Amino acid sequence: MRGTRVSPPSLECLLMLPGHPETAMKGFVVIEGIDGCGKSSVAKRVAARLGRGVVLTREPTDSWIGRAVSRGDASELSPFADALLFMADRALHTEDIKRHLADGKLVISDRYYHSTVAYQAANLRKEFKGDVFSWLLEANRRISLEPDITVLLTVPPEVGLRRISGRGGYSRFERLSFLREVARNYRRLARVDRSVVEVDADRPLDEVVEDVLRVVRVRLGSGRRC
Repeated sequence: MRGTRVSPPSLECLLMLPGHPETAMKGFVVIEGIDGCGKSSVAKRVAARLGRGVVLTREPTDSWIGRAVSRGDASELSPFADALLFMADRALHTEDIKRHLADGKLVISDRYYHSTVAYQAANLRKEFKGDVFSWLLEANRRISLEPDITVLLTVPPEVGLRRISGRGGYSRFERLSFLREVARNYRRLARVDRSVVEVDADRPLDEVVEDVLRVVRVRLGSGRRC
């Protein structure tokens, strides 16, 4: 099943005042996309707009495994060890998410297992014998929750790379050819994951945030059909 694309916002949505208090919602929302798509900024703004009862989290986490993931990003780590570190961090993260959901919270995660599938399938492609995408997807789904909504922010890789050019050096994943392959993997995920909703992020941030808010409200039933 293909990922859903978002249609233009209605007049009611455009007239909605930022910061208006929301009816409490619960569920699990993931914000995904290639580097430079704006997902961290979108996740923070959406969480702030939705207000009380929202838990904003991210991967890699701040746990000791998450810190090991970050250290590995700066070193020459085996691609297999790299993928497994991300998965170990996710296994712990998932337990935290489960607790928040049991408490009736709305959890918004800046990246989840989709990132590992998209990035590590590109990273492991030359090392792995067989379909590395399918292997990563199956392995990650076994240790992860299925999100209620996975918002895939889409931008051309050239745009993403330009946006992150001022960060002071690129990570090992931030190369144009690599990001193109990651983007293809995300498109493949959108075809097989019914939770995925694609949102065009090659626009001003405020417009992207409004579209993401509308998706969350409709899917999780806040009562606002926008």
